[in-house]
Amino acid sequence: MDQHELLDIIANGEDSKHQFKANITNEVSLAQEFVALSNSEGGQMLIGVADDGKLVGLSEHDIIRLNQLISNAASQHVKPPIIPTTENIRISQDHLVMAVKIQPGISRPYMDNDGAIWLKCGADKRKAISREEIQRIFQSSGIMHGDEVPVAGMNVGDIDTDYFKKFFKKTYGSSVEEQDISLPQIIENLNLSKNGSLNVSGALLFGKNTSFRLPAFIVKAVSWPTGDISGSEYIDSEDIDGKLEDIFNRSVGFVTRNLLHRQGARSVNSPGKLEIPREALEELIANALIHRDYFIMSHVKIFIFPERIEIISPGHLPNNLTIENIKSGNSNIRNPILASFATKILPYRGLGSGILRALRLWPDIEFIDDRERCLFKVIIKRKV
Repeated sequence: MDQHELLDIIANGEDSKHQFKANITNEVSLAQEFVALSNSEGGQMLIGVADDGKLVGLSEHDIIRLNQLISNAASQHVKPPIIPTTENIRISQDHLVMAVKIQPGISRPYMDNDGAIWLKCGADKRKAISREEIQRIFQSSGIMHGDEVPVAGMNVGDIDTDYFKKFFKKTYGSSVEEQDISLPQIIENLNLSKNGSLNVSGALLFGKNTSFRLPAFIVKAVSWPTGDISGSEYIDSEDIDGKLEDIFNRSVGFVTRNLLHRQGARSVNSPGKLEIPREALEELIANALIHRDYFIMSHVKIFIFPERIEIISPGHLPNNLTIENIKSGNSNIRNPILASFATKILPYRGLGSGILRALRLWPDIEFIDDRERCLFKVIIKRKV
């Protein structure tokens, strides 16, 4: 990094990936910053820069002392230890700025010596205190997935047996009754339950009355007459619950019935052509249901406005996946059990090709990965 790059960073101010420190003397507080960055997306700490962006600089003696301080904090006060990298940028004959770079952690969650898990919150840090937050950190490390969490109060008796048997016969070519093991054992062998309790995948895919136990995992769909949601009037509204297949079909149905069907050159008695290809809508809705974060107790939202459609999923893109990645066909499966069954139940292939296919069918789609509010938004532009 040269002086020009340093000044550019400072000019943009502190954020979740860049933090300014005039100087540091406390190993414990430094370790907490390291933990927060490692549990988040990584970042840089600029030492020798005041909070307001003023260059105060460090002496050669400060640099020697800080190198030892950083080494001790990273190895003795962060669990598991991390390896920061440092770079010194000279800003005058007698003063330097030290840039300390922390990579996104691959062994999350990281903790301090007191067992506290710290997270970035904008330019600041805070302790992770809720169960959902801690679960999401385990999810990002691949240790735990939201779709495998047991659902309290739901067991194999809550399976829609007829529906499951039809699925099993169609998928595996033989009936449940032809197997040498019991239905509960089949369910567990398919990773849909453990010790008799259904997990989130089992409940969403094959459960009866799932919304009673998982009321947050539904779709809230609203069609609005204007371009915002501040008004009290709406054209159409539906809370969509049930099994995953039902939620998908009803969600697609809600959108298609609230869009225009253009007659074009067709005869007056023809049903007309949907203004946005149905296949593009199916791909985007399937992705929202399968890849949402099931550690977040919130709904998928579908909003239809006169000039756009918004599909809002709880949870930003997982790990280091970016919008550019997904538009190039890359994927990172957040819910592996759910995704594996979705290929057999929904028009979903699980190859990272859904976004590409939707863009080919309808290029006017915008993606927003909102990491601060922990959501992912798809905006489909309508031709009004």
